Amino acid sequence: MEDRYIKVDGVTLRYRDTGGAGVPIVLTHGISGCLELWTPQLRDLGATRRVIAWDVPNHGLSDLTGRVENWDSYAAWLLRFVDALGLDGFIAAGNSMGGALSLRVAGLAPTRVKGVMLANAASLGPEVFPVFRMMTLPILGDLMTKPSKKGVDMALSAIVKDQACVDADLRAAMLRDQFKPGGAAAFVATLRACTTIFGQRAVTWKASQQLLSTLDVPMLILHGREDKVLPVKHSEEAAKRAKRAKLVVLENCGHTPQIEQPAAFNAALSTFAASLGGV
Repeated sequence: MEDRYIKVDGVTLRYRDTGGAGVPIVLTHGISGCLELWTPQLRDLGATRRVIAWDVPNHGLSDLTGRVENWDSYAAWLLRFVDALGLDGFIAAGNSMGGALSLRVAGLAPTRVKGVMLANAASLGPEVFPVFRMMTLPILGDLMTKPSKKGVDMALSAIVKDQACVDADLRAAMLRDQFKPGGAAAFVATLRACTTIFGQRAVTWKASQQLLSTLDVPMLILHGREDKVLPVKHSEEAAKRAKRAKLVVLENCGHTPQIEQPAAFNAALSTFAASLGGV
């Protein structure tokens, strides 16, 4: 599938769009990720409905913004992106950071977001992978995020339980992004804006809890049981807090269920989308 590019407020964003019918599903990746993490969804779900995946600013082949971004500012970018595409109603689905953005964009545009899927979402509680906490420290964090092939291998070992799920194209994309000029600095800046040595900043997860309690939007909350980055209890508690949520826990699955168990992930998302009046 070919890459497409669109300029939003002077920043060029890369995306892929399958076209097709139904309420569009907009897929948002995690921090330091890229749209290649959604290849199984673009290929399989995109065969029967419109699926859009994008590179968040400062990620993948999208431009750098030159500013320190956090979950709230990235959610505003997501809304401007769908505005630029001319989307009215859409389903916001995201993994990790992308989950935090999807929840927040529903808060920004509750009448346009027809449903939210949170997959191993960030910002649902304080706990987070210790390595990420260490990366927020001065000097040490800069050293730990210095671009290298080893850094890609370490990242993949953290987010994917079974490395056999990582194909050559995804590994190449992540290696490409590892050496994106300015990418590491942008990653560390965002991480520090949302996380400290003690965990995810309280302002982020308290904001998420407030959104979960107040939004009257259908939600699918999915989590891999073996996630090393974010504990499954975050999603379990979020599902209890939300007004209209269904919880799905995938066994023997880590932080990136869309590539680890794509069939189960796609089935859950497809069923959810259909329940909203899509294909």
